[in-house]
Amino acid sequence: MDKARKKYSDTLTMTGRCLLLSKRNIDTFLTSLVLPVLMMILFVYVLGGAMNVGSSSYVNYIVPGVILQCIGQCASTTAITVNSDIRNGIIDRFCTMPIKKSSVLCGHVFSAVLRNLLTTIIVVAVALIVGFRPSAQALDWLTVFFIVLLYIIAISWISVFIGIKANSSEGAGACAVFAVVLPYLSSGFAPLETMPQFLRIFAENQPMTPIIETMRSLLLKEPLNTHTLFIAVAWCLVLSVVFYFLSKTAFKKNTTK
Repeated sequence: MDKARKKYSDTLTMTGRCLLLSKRNIDTFLTSLVLPVLMMILFVYVLGGAMNVGSSSYVNYIVPGVILQCIGQCASTTAITVNSDIRNGIIDRFCTMPIKKSSVLCGHVFSAVLRNLLTTIIVVAVALIVGFRPSAQALDWLTVFFIVLLYIIAISWISVFIGIKANSSEGAGACAVFAVVLPYLSSGFAPLETMPQFLRIFAENQPMTPIIETMRSLLLKEPLNTHTLFIAVAWCLVLSVVFYFLSKTAFKKNTTK
């Protein structure tokens, strides 16, 4: 019990430190927020009139994809922050202190979760301003929140691993850009049936598509495919577990050199 309490206390301390870093580097935080918002406005007002997504309005269609893109942009920030901590030697100093080493990584993940939830709320608010009209009820919103939370945790652990393994902060940010690009290669911004066959096969079998399809069905009160929901949750859980252990292993090797 004492060990668990100690780890919890150390994780809270490290989370507070990471949030303080975000506050001091407000330009990076604003970039990860403003870019997805601008992209949503661009898609709605510039490209929305040319897109045919059936009976739904285009802004209703793209909100899930923009949310994941927003989370992906924040993931790049997490990777850069982790890499900076390793390269400037602060991690070595932490390892000489009487704290749980795993709390350093957990602090980055917890702070990333809080940042991502905040930016997601703001993106949804902007979507409502530009015409987003969800039909979701309380249980639907709760399910969407649960899926978004699982995805944030998964992408945060992936970002932590990239930050540990990258040779520079620039490299960490470049490697994490996949989280921004993948929503484009899914059903986030265009129906799958409009894509070339080779791209459609990839889009149908990558993690973003079932997550986006599930969120869209819940937000617009469309029939929910339970198989798609299961696949979305499974992707998030598997990625979280795999990259949690990969991050712990890489961090241990890095701190014992």
